[in-house]
Amino acid sequence: MRKATRWLLSLAVLIGTAGAGSTPAGAATAAGPRTEDIKDRILAIPGMSLIEEKPVDGYRYFVLNYTQPVDHRHPSKGTFQQRLTLLHKSVDRPTVFFTSGYNVNTTPSRSEPTKIIDGNQVSMEYRYFTPSRPTPTDWKKLDIRQAANDQHRIFRALHRIYGKNWIDTGGSKGGMTATYYRRFFPHDMNGTVAYVAPNDVRNDEDSAYDRFFRTVGTAQCRTALTAIEREALLRRGEMVKRFQKWADKEKQTFTKVGNADRAYEVMVTDLVFGFWQYQPAETACAEVPKPTVSTDELWKWMDKVGGFDSYTDQGMEPYTPYYYQAGTQLGEPGYGYPQLSGLLKYPGINNSRSFVPKDIPMRFDRRAMPDVDRWVRHHAQRMMFVNGEYDPWSSEHFEVGKGARDSYVFTVPGGNHGSNIAKLKEADRTKATAELLDWAGVQAPAGKPAPLAPDNKKLDKQEIRRMPLLRP
Repeated sequence: MRKATRWLLSLAVLIGTAGAGSTPAGAATAAGPRTEDIKDRILAIPGMSLIEEKPVDGYRYFVLNYTQPVDHRHPSKGTFQQRLTLLHKSVDRPTVFFTSGYNVNTTPSRSEPTKIIDGNQVSMEYRYFTPSRPTPTDWKKLDIRQAANDQHRIFRALHRIYGKNWIDTGGSKGGMTATYYRRFFPHDMNGTVAYVAPNDVRNDEDSAYDRFFRTVGTAQCRTALTAIEREALLRRGEMVKRFQKWADKEKQTFTKVGNADRAYEVMVTDLVFGFWQYQPAETACAEVPKPTVSTDELWKWMDKVGGFDSYTDQGMEPYTPYYYQAGTQLGEPGYGYPQLSGLLKYPGINNSRSFVPKDIPMRFDRRAMPDVDRWVRHHAQRMMFVNGEYDPWSSEHFEVGKGARDSYVFTVPGGNHGSNIAKLKEADRTKATAELLDWAGVQAPAGKPAPLAPDNKKLDKQEIRRMPLLRP
């Protein structure tokens, strides 16, 4: 009995904000509206603490920690601190719940949906990305259901203050995260905007990527890329020596992959993926070097497209949680390299198992992604997926079926991994904007639907992370 009582008390402390019939901090009373400062109201939430507040014109901006269970199925078995940020405009405005699926950016910024609906923005750091990592670290507790529960608890805590409509969003792995959250908690949000979100339903069937690389862009551009990839491997000897010399100078190592030669081969096999993922096709194709280029120029181009520092232990370590998830639930691209025939020494090296420390066991769950895919096709409501025509990750994207309601898939012509609503064709852009405003419960301005908030160069700068090694 005492054991059960301790468990219930622990659960009550963790969930805190969900007490039935309780009065939210700062809520209106019979005597009139409460007037506490918004920071005081936020910090009155059990488990919420302030890291810092930063000045932002027109907003209040807070970097926070929130106490989360390591295991939401057994909340009494330990907690960790999860970072989040809050860009506060008004409790009378709708709120966007944003996640990149990686570390949270603590520099004030505004996602596209936040600008369109002129709302607040809550941004969450994904569990197990440093410093939001439990110690000791039980990697089995890193899965999409646990992460969805993290979001659900944050939403429940803050919804008592921000009572207007909520929209969840994210790009790439963040778009995947937003989608998984809706699958497990379909009624929390009033709408979802998922940008360039991969959907690897069957991890062992990746022919869509092979078709993509056979047809993307122009034949001339594809031929130029093949030629420089082959040249990079033909010059393997001198390039690997240079890579090792650079690594020694920068105190970088190659323990995970094995050595500089293996890391270099992984980088070369990533080049075509990274090129189409991030480079603007209308200008980048003309900048692909010819095979006769100098070694210095080859190095510069490869560093621009792939980034040599990303293929070291130090470059990989921050993304260990992603690689773990790719190898246990999310899946990852497995495209072929026919253009590099006869030049590869380590076939099969480019996969998540190579980038996760060997003492962390990994077992792939084949049920997770098909479950999400079925739910989206048959049960999605008020969901929007924005993809890029030239983005390799869009080779396998989410689709909505007959069972879905008020849900859409849009594609940016010629778009890469930075595709968004603003880059859609006019008719699609108008439709997407109108739907988002409606989901958020706000009125479109007179005439065509358009963002409600004025431009802000500091807040609206689009963050496109350069993430080679097949990181979405």
